[in-house]
Amino acid sequence: MSKRDYYDVLGVSKSADAAEIKSAYRKLAIKYHPDKNPGDKAAEDNFKEAAEAYEILSNPDKRRKYDQFGHAGNSASGYGGGGGMNMDDIFSQFGDIFGGGNPFESFFGGSGGGRSGRRVTRGTNLRIKVKLTLEEIANGVEKKVKVNKQIVCNTCSGSGAKDKGSTHTCNTCGGSGSVRRVTNTILGQMQTTSTCPTCNGEGVEITAKCTTCKGEGLERGEETISINIPAGVSEGMQLSMSGKGNAAPRGGIPGDLIILVEEVAHETLKRDGVNVIYDLYVNFADAALGTSVEIPTIDGKAKIKIDPGTQGGKILRLKGKGLPEVNSYHKGDQLVYVNVWTPKTVSKEEKELLEKLKTSANFKPQPGKSEKSFFERIKEYFE
Repeated sequence: MSKRDYYDVLGVSKSADAAEIKSAYRKLAIKYHPDKNPGDKAAEDNFKEAAEAYEILSNPDKRRKYDQFGHAGNSASGYGGGGGMNMDDIFSQFGDIFGGGNPFESFFGGSGGGRSGRRVTRGTNLRIKVKLTLEEIANGVEKKVKVNKQIVCNTCSGSGAKDKGSTHTCNTCGGSGSVRRVTNTILGQMQTTSTCPTCNGEGVEITAKCTTCKGEGLERGEETISINIPAGVSEGMQLSMSGKGNAAPRGGIPGDLIILVEEVAHETLKRDGVNVIYDLYVNFADAALGTSVEIPTIDGKAKIKIDPGTQGGKILRLKGKGLPEVNSYHKGDQLVYVNVWTPKTVSKEEKELLEKLKTSANFKPQPGKSEKSFFERIKEYFE
């Protein structure tokens, strides 16, 4: 089943600002919250769909890519998107919406789903650059990269404690990670929930820290990550791999790995969007008499015909020999710019021949209506 448009999901226009998007998401989150709709699978799906839409539209870079490429812009080859989110992901990522926990716990004093109020930490994102050749961009490629990052401590398995006996349940919150406070108002008693100040929402206290990570639950390490890069990416495009960034301490959610695409210049071909440009130089004799030449393309060699009387500046188009659009069947073309090479130096014999030829009637410029000017060729190219 195809995904709905994110703007339709939140019920906002494409020109909506950040405040409108946040307000629309908050209304939907409260409407479809699992604690308000226990056992309702449709409500849970709507809740996750709204969270996915908000994740994309609240991030300027992700929103820009979504506006340009649609769902493919942020979800190509498993990158980005919130379709695989679980409830812990949603509550941890959107703390600005839920106030660090469950809004129904905070305002109504309980959760029908029995969700814990413990704070879930999130690891930081990592950014790396990946260099790609034109051939790799044309076909897509799998890259294996070694990433130095924070990983879960092997000694304490991320708990931060020296051993199993070096932790105990927080006495302040009783292990829930949150404390409740009752306030008398003109409407009656109002119960609110906040993060436990003693354990910082974790529900446990460490009595003796791990000697390896000093209680952080993390250490430096290296991981080899396989990145599937789709065909058609371009210089400066960013891809995101969820959960492949820095680890989070004590069972938290890992950050994301942001991959910045960097193109390696091709020896003979130049990229122009989805099209590829090649400058072909032919000598005067070949341009006048016609010839066949072999030129490079992204996927090998191609033989093309130069018609007799070809003028300098002519553009030949090889259909479908360019680059694909991201997650699309459309491919660009290869454009061959024909340049007639004028000798910079000539021998005595060559000069004598040219002197004889320049007075010939066929050597006088006689542009006809079929001959296109430079500006006409440029206009045709862009059209």
